Amino acid sequence: MAFNFIKKLPTPAEIRNQYPIDAEIQALKEKRDQEIRDVFTGKSDKFLAIIGPCSADNEDAVCDYLLRLRKVQDKIADKVLIIPRVYTNKPRTTGEGYKGMVHQPDPEKAPDMLAGLIAIRKMHIHAIQESGFTCADEMLYPENYRYLSDILSYVAVGARSVEDQQHRLTVSGMDIPAGMKNPTSGDFSVMINSVVAAQASHRFIYRSWEVETDGNPLAHTILRGAVNKHGEAMPNYHYEDLRLLLEKYQEKDLKNPAVIVDTNHSNSNKQYEQQVRIAKEILHSRIVDPELHKLVKGLMIESYIEPGNQKIGCDHIYGKSITDPCLGWEESEKLLYTIAELC
Repeated sequence: MAFNFIKKLPTPAEIRNQYPIDAEIQALKEKRDQEIRDVFTGKSDKFLAIIGPCSADNEDAVCDYLLRLRKVQDKIADKVLIIPRVYTNKPRTTGEGYKGMVHQPDPEKAPDMLAGLIAIRKMHIHAIQESGFTCADEMLYPENYRYLSDILSYVAVGARSVEDQQHRLTVSGMDIPAGMKNPTSGDFSVMINSVVAAQASHRFIYRSWEVETDGNPLAHTILRGAVNKHGEAMPNYHYEDLRLLLEKYQEKDLKNPAVIVDTNHSNSNKQYEQQVRIAKEILHSRIVDPELHKLVKGLMIESYIEPGNQKIGCDHIYGKSITDPCLGWEESEKLLYTIAELC
């Protein structure tokens, strides 16, 4: 057989009952969700910083990092709203490599999806308890979303998933902001169409159920750069790109037009230290153009405790990425204060 069925996994309800959240966390999430929603609807002029490691591979380091973010958040709360990246599902271009904590709770050991589902839920809950932040995660597998749906405040759909029907339809059933990245080709129309689909209501099959959704008015775009036919990175964060996206939005009858700009990936050609310069350019575009000031709601920044990245299978450096390279803490802290100054 092409499939070897290893074990039947618990349902989201079973995992959530086994690892529940208390009333305090539920109230905190409701407050955070409203604050973030207000940014996308225009009720709040705060700027979003969706910041954190490329992949959340170590619970202790992630919570350490979030506590550092909390100290900064308290100082810039009047201008900037931080949403930590706690990404537990990682798409891989070739299918090889570390696919996130949901696959491997310990990156040095064999995959164990049951242990992974438990580990990511426990880490997200621990992160909230430690820092007071509800966080963002990437939706690599639509059927896994409900394992975390009661504790996430933001979801991203990646460049390789954004054209997939099931991702779009699942986002239509969310009540939190969901960012739809441009595909690796850079096609804006594909990205905009994903938002159109996500904002509409649908009836479809989800986790063996026939379900109906209301549509998600907080679905929006994420610019992450592209790759041309020669495999070369093509950034799409410049002023002209933002204006083009605004025109694309104006052609469609979409609710809450918004974009988050990813400062890494193909926008930086994975030259992670360039994220500081890129962030400043985007903020300058907002300053000089009132329409872009309304459209650009935030930045997505890859950052961890130590700069750069490292390979699995060596002596690990605490707080250093094992996937894409990230800004270190010192540069990240400076950048967050700069963002607050320029907003």
